[in-house]
Amino acid sequence: MDTRQQKNEMVSSDEWYTPKWIIDELGPFDLDPCAPMEPPYPIAPLSYNKEQDGLAHEWPSTAVVWMNPPYSRAPLRAFVEKLSRHGNGMALLVNRQDNLLFQDIIFPTAASMLFMRHRVKFLRPDGTSGSPFFGSCLVAWGHECDQRLRNCGIEGKYVVLNE
Repeated sequence: MDTRQQKNEMVSSDEWYTPKWIIDELGPFDLDPCAPMEPPYPIAPLSYNKEQDGLAHEWPSTAVVWMNPPYSRAPLRAFVEKLSRHGNGMALLVNRQDNLLFQDIIFPTAASMLFMRHRVKFLRPDGTSGSPFFGSCLVAWGHECDQRLRNCGIEGKYVVLNE
């Protein structure tokens, strides 16, 4: 497969695994409701993959949630809405503040965001890594996750949304 085919496949897939350094910097987490089918490493003691459907489960009220949701429109919105209602977690999202997800859900409910300086090199199921054609941001809900984001060593611009 040539480089262009690999990039096109990467853009059209929901299989983008979080690099371990991000979890190491921001964790620990109790729940990953959007876990890969075959995780390259553990993110949280409780996790749900797409067959287990993290949206269908009740999330423990005290759980600190990590979420790298599928970027397809319908599940993305549903997962972010559920995390915003849960109120204690962090999501790795596409950096697109002009869309309705940010305008209607994230900006009114999240504590803070970190606009990442560099594009994330996501892991792929085959063990390779690559960056999408867009930047990423980290969004935090709740005081604990806001503090983690505020104090992490990830390069970028930290912004308070709601105190």
